[in-house]
Amino acid sequence: MMKLSLFQRSALIALLWLMSLSAYAQEYLYEIGGMFGGAFYMGDANKTTLFADMNPAAGVIFRYNANFRVAFRGNLSWVRVSGSTARTDNVFPDNMQTAFERNVIDLGGQAEFNFFPYSDKYKYLYTKRISPYIAGGFGLSAAPVEGGIFFTPHLSAGTGVKYKLKNRINIGAEMSVRKLFGDGLDNKLLNNPYGIGSDLFKNRDWYVWMKFFITYDFGLRDCNCNKKEIKEIY
Repeated sequence: MMKLSLFQRSALIALLWLMSLSAYAQEYLYEIGGMFGGAFYMGDANKTTLFADMNPAAGVIFRYNANFRVAFRGNLSWVRVSGSTARTDNVFPDNMQTAFERNVIDLGGQAEFNFFPYSDKYKYLYTKRISPYIAGGFGLSAAPVEGGIFFTPHLSAGTGVKYKLKNRINIGAEMSVRKLFGDGLDNKLLNNPYGIGSDLFKNRDWYVWMKFFITYDFGLRDCNCNKKEIKEIY
């Protein structure tokens, strides 16, 4: 009999767990809706101050509900960020002072995990119409800059809460961080101003998306339900 490593056993257990969850799936496969809120930049012109220079942001979201716990989503967003060295304690070479504003197009995808089984039905499965969740994924960010376009992949991570307002209507709030793979979102003067080496977590820009969302469920899932459940769905 083939022996499995600890990693292989853990992966198999996780796969079987996800397969078991799929037996208790959301009644609707998909959600679509909008997001709005604010965003702020973190980088050479703002190392530590949260919510500094908050700017508007908005977007659209599409979500696929694999089951009560797991969902996959895509987003297309517009995010405005800005910053100024005048509002930071950092000391730059030659006492440089500069400021910038950017309009960022954010295209990404994330996986979500709900801490509670999320639904306003099937109470016998201990579902909840409200659930906190975590999300993570990757995407692309692009912004017009002086002399061209700044374009880079990004990693995303976030946490939030969703609430089933009524059948087919979901609302929620989320804080999501975008970690860029480049240092050119601000401007050329702030592109590695100290001339030191870079890695994934050093000399790279960030922005943080604070959002509210509302979505509409559609795409009724085929299921083997009893008559009571079918009546509830409709």
